[in-house]
Amino acid sequence: MNVELQLDPRRTIPAWLAYGTPVLTVFAALAVGGVALVALNVDPVDAYTVMFVETLTSQFGLTEVLVRAVPLILAGLAVYLPLKAGLFNIGAEGQLLLGALAGTWVAVNVSLPAVALLPLMILAACVAGAFWAGIPAWLRAKWDVNEIITSLLLTFVAQELQSYLLRGPMQGGTGNFPQSARFSDAATLPPLAGLVPGGESIPLFADVHAGLLVAVAAVVATYVVMTKTRLGFEVTFVGSNDEAARQAGMSRYTVYLFVFLLGGAFAALGGIAEIAGSQGRFRAAFAPGYGFTAIPIALLGRNSAVKVMLAGLFFAVLFVGGSSVEVAFGVPAALVEIIQALVILFLITSEFFKRYRVGIAFDRRGNDAPADATGGDARW
Repeated sequence: MNVELQLDPRRTIPAWLAYGTPVLTVFAALAVGGVALVALNVDPVDAYTVMFVETLTSQFGLTEVLVRAVPLILAGLAVYLPLKAGLFNIGAEGQLLLGALAGTWVAVNVSLPAVALLPLMILAACVAGAFWAGIPAWLRAKWDVNEIITSLLLTFVAQELQSYLLRGPMQGGTGNFPQSARFSDAATLPPLAGLVPGGESIPLFADVHAGLLVAVAAVVATYVVMTKTRLGFEVTFVGSNDEAARQAGMSRYTVYLFVFLLGGAFAALGGIAEIAGSQGRFRAAFAPGYGFTAIPIALLGRNSAVKVMLAGLFFAVLFVGGSSVEVAFGVPAALVEIIQALVILFLITSEFFKRYRVGIAFDRRGNDAPADATGGDARW
């Protein structure tokens, strides 16, 4: 009996596959992650109960999730926007760092009331992040240089620049630690309790800073631009078929610069929001790979800015719940990174099945059977 594997390009994608991919991807990653837990002699049900149920049913857990979600959502948007144009912004980590550095410099060197200082910090961060993201965008638009390589290399440059500044011109505080001086009250993002009507009566809002409102506003703005404006339509068109877009009179140069500049500004905004809202000063390694985590976030939410926000919340739960699992069961901290890698792996797999129908044909005649012998096949 001969077995033949057949791949047929899909003309249409089934609705269940198109809409169920993010959910199926997450469940598959968690299922395989459960195998790693079993290998560590940990009950996956108990571990995932701590990771998800206990995290989302305690005030401390919810607070930490919302605070962690701010930079993750904004960095996710920084990858999502270029992705819609058919580009990969792998340098969100570097743009986040540059924005944090620029905002920190303003915070520790400018004396203004909070109503003026905070917008100035945000503006400086966004300009720095947009500039850093604009370099690979310009190289790709002008010279067709691969943006994956340039954006990634610039991340390493940003990390070295951070190391130099925090150990040199921007070092502050006591001791020889690589960190800036502590922010003043005027340079600190206020809690939501004082900004949201009725927020004083919600205990959760007392510990969640105003960066959450900024992240939600960025999601709303991105959604409106991408679905309600001509520019958003051009971004999607260029991402689908840049040659057809060029023949239709759309500027690939403008689209590439737009998505990277705005994405870089969002990543930088996430960096300064994390420092001014949670850290109180710029510390080395203040962002544990938020910019790189933004890649699976954007891939999970690639169909909508709202889905990017939901994916950012999911990964925030992974970060917070993963720390709880690490403490409760003594599992390695790398477990969360394993689940992130599995999410990317299954996303790539799902994209393959979206493009192709897989069929298996069984020929029961065998190699020596006469040509007119009856045979059979099966497909799925």
